[in-house]
Amino acid sequence: MNKEKLISFFKNDRYASLTGIEIVDISKGYCKAKLEIDPKKHLNAANVIQGGAIFTLADFAFAVASNSRGQLALAVNVNISFLKGVSEGIIYATATELCTPKRIGAYDVIITTENDEIIARFNGLVYRKNETSAG
Repeated sequence: MNKEKLISFFKNDRYASLTGIEIVDISKGYCKAKLEIDPKKHLNAANVIQGGAIFTLADFAFAVASNSRGQLALAVNVNISFLKGVSEGIIYATATELCTPKRIGAYDVIITTENDEIIARFNGLVYRKNETSAG
């Protein structure tokens, strides 16, 4: 895995960049990403972080982890469960590969606060194409 190439490839994810998501750590089949909650951008009408912001963070970590083996991987199915609302601080998404994939890859993503409280759980499947990615 070429970390620098993978980070450079995902800097081109314009939506994730606009939301303020940053990669914290990556390795084969793994990514930890973070998002600092901005009350002007990320809160909904109930004054908790918008579900779409949590989903975007989880989806980004999932994308980086699933593309870390150098084969282009695209999501085919995802699911998220929101468990707790938060209004401030930093949240983290940690994506972990569940098995060494060939064509279909399965990933679990846990979204936590900076105090390790779980606020959401995301799981997803990717299809690996016969193309290389930056990983």
